[in-house]
Amino acid sequence: MNTIKSDIDFRLARNSAGQLQFTSGDGVISEDVNPVRAFPISAPDQGLSIISKEGHELAWIPDLAAIPAQMKGLISTVLAQREFMPVILRIVQVSSFATPSIWDVETDKGNTQLTLKAEDQIWRLKNNRLLITDKNGVNFTINSIDQLDRHSRKLLDRFL
Repeated sequence: MNTIKSDIDFRLARNSAGQLQFTSGDGVISEDVNPVRAFPISAPDQGLSIISKEGHELAWIPDLAAIPAQMKGLISTVLAQREFMPVILRIVQVSSFATPSIWDVETDKGNTQLTLKAEDQIWRLKNNRLLITDKNGVNFTINSIDQLDRHSRKLLDRFL
């Protein structure tokens, strides 16, 4: 078991089952803990709790940049396994400009289709970012409207 110690008074490690194990400063061990972001979309690196399997907060990390790189890497790996939020790179086509509509998109995870149930499923975030939730509850992001190609922006403008 490879243990990582931080300036924060706890340790995180993977147990023999591959689960995240939390050890408090006074030696109390909690198995199968989960990191949970306070603001996963707007500030993913600001504010993170380590939560027990019973749902109790064991530790608070105000800023991931303030913890050692190895611990940040361990937390990031666990979060990446649990979180799935493809980034839309290009909108190829939409079935209709009325909702519901089916969008063919290119994402950082590959090409896919999403179904937009209603226009209120598109949220504007800071810095010209968008969050789009499809009919299955999968969240897609557009990191910057300005970085989309002209064709994609033109299709997207019909829904904004």
